[in-house]
Amino acid sequence: MAAMTLVEDICAIPNIVRTDMDAAVESARAAVGLPVGARIVAAMSGGVDSTVVAALLHKAGYDVVGVTLQLYDHGAALKKKGACCAGQDIHDARLAADMIGIPHYVLDYESRFKDAVIDQFADSYLKGQTPVPCIRCNQTVKFRDLLDVARDLGAEAMATGHYVRRAVGADGAADVVAGGHG
Repeated sequence: MAAMTLVEDICAIPNIVRTDMDAAVESARAAVGLPVGARIVAAMSGGVDSTVVAALLHKAGYDVVGVTLQLYDHGAALKKKGACCAGQDIHDARLAADMIGIPHYVLDYESRFKDAVIDQFADSYLKGQTPVPCIRCNQTVKFRDLLDVARDLGAEAMATGHYVRRAVGADGAADVVAGGHG
């Protein structure tokens, strides 16, 4: 029931959430396509989207493990809200996981982030390019490396709050594509 309360608190629309919760749980089970009880790692940023995903999967009966990446020094960012993968966001993710009733781990990926994202960003910038570090971070640290962690934790799937969907390509391999609503 903690998951239901958290979703209600976050969304601030308790009547709609209560009315649609059973449908949302069934929709989540259908989208996941795994048996109830399967382990799923939820990448939790501390924001609403990833928190609702984790709460909904927990409510649907999955063994959810929350994971948050710490990508840079928490010194200056400690009190800053919206500092992706640092500071207050990590605290918010941990608090949300506690409220949902799931285990939560913070992974220190500062050196991985520097090597895979920051160093390449600086090199591109010095070449006169206009790099977007978030794209590189999503391609490497947030998805590739986090999928490895999910496997190490025995998870059968990983969930995020990103608006993407899984599609099977012509070669039969799964791919992540732009999501749609509806």
